[in-house]
Amino acid sequence: MPKVTIREVRPGDLDRVAEIEAACFPAAEAAPREAIRQRIAAFPESFLVAETDGKMIGFINGCVTDSPVIYDELFHDTGLHLPAGENQTVFGLDVIPEYRRQGIAARLMNQFIQNARAGGRKRVLLTCKDRLVPYYEAFGYVNNGLSGSTHGGAQWFDMTLAL
Repeated sequence: MPKVTIREVRPGDLDRVAEIEAACFPAAEAAPREAIRQRIAAFPESFLVAETDGKMIGFINGCVTDSPVIYDELFHDTGLHLPAGENQTVFGLDVIPEYRRQGIAARLMNQFIQNARAGGRKRVLLTCKDRLVPYYEAFGYVNNGLSGSTHGGAQWFDMTLAL
């Protein structure tokens, strides 16, 4: 496994984060560059990047909310981020294809969970496709069934990790 450093996102990371997002999600689901820029500005403490040899290879991000589930407006309106909220969301866990299956996504997720716990959050929330339910269950997330989210026209499952 490559030596990986995890750090908080910086404004100068925008172009690379947008490239990675476009490489990891279908166009209908990928966050546009402007949405990523707004997220970096609104909640950098909830936006971690993974690097190896000075090259960004992945990231995880999400706002904080009091909602018990992720609803679609959260993806589009950073004004809904509540810095003192009780639940940390995960909007995306992205690792570029050539670095997958090396534990990098797990390192990002575990650091994100640790930060949420240290920040006093009660839960971490995410939505995922059915094929990824077992992956997130391995971190301790519970599958709460079909999500009300229709983000990108896909079918999602609500997952919750109690902290």
